[in-house]
Amino acid sequence: MVGSWLDAAHLTLYSEMGLHLVSAVLAGSLIGLERSFHGRPAGFRTHTLVCLASSLLMLVTLYQSYWFTGGGSDVVRVDPTRMAQGIMTGIGFLGAGVIFKEGLSVRGLTTAASIWITASIGVLMGVGFYFAGSVATLLTLGVLALFRHIELRMPTNQYAQLVTRFRRDAVMPEAGLLALLAEHGFSVANLSYRLEAQDGVFEYRMMVRTMQADHLRALALTLSTLPAIVEFSLSPTGD
Repeated sequence: MVGSWLDAAHLTLYSEMGLHLVSAVLAGSLIGLERSFHGRPAGFRTHTLVCLASSLLMLVTLYQSYWFTGGGSDVVRVDPTRMAQGIMTGIGFLGAGVIFKEGLSVRGLTTAASIWITASIGVLMGVGFYFAGSVATLLTLGVLALFRHIELRMPTNQYAQLVTRFRRDAVMPEAGLLALLAEHGFSVANLSYRLEAQDGVFEYRMMVRTMQADHLRALALTLSTLPAIVEFSLSPTGD
């Protein structure tokens, strides 16, 4: 009985399965290393397990004839894409777990996307598309590592929420505050006002925009020197 499991046909089958799984582990671990290097919560082990699990599940479909034998006159039709659809649905829940809101910033979107693409690569490895899976792994690493530097050098708008609070009897005129922001290279949107009668504090709340991230530091330093300001907060938004 044992010999029947060690014949040439079964050894070929085992080697094929091993190649599927090892390829998935290599692809997932490479992407996970990049995420771990940048201190992301879902890193080396998470991406490796996601890719391996996707490959394992696709093997269930790919080698269904070895574990499921439809006897009699029953006709069984196999649709391997249904397994892939189920995998990607499950990965959606895992990806949502690494996305979190911190103040006005939403973080973890790139890590969630990397988990999603890792699952896709695992599916490719699971069905034996090694070339496509390898190319996808290299492209994913290129996007995560190289595109980061391109993104940092691209001219992009920097958004932040600015809240300034003044004593009720020493409120800076709106025109003066807007002029101060313009001097520091900011444009203003969604300006709102608030008066706290109990504390006697008047508040400006707005979204500000600039093309230079250094302007945020310069504005914060200027606001900290104004005696009329009781307190302020300047909260950048972004991933």
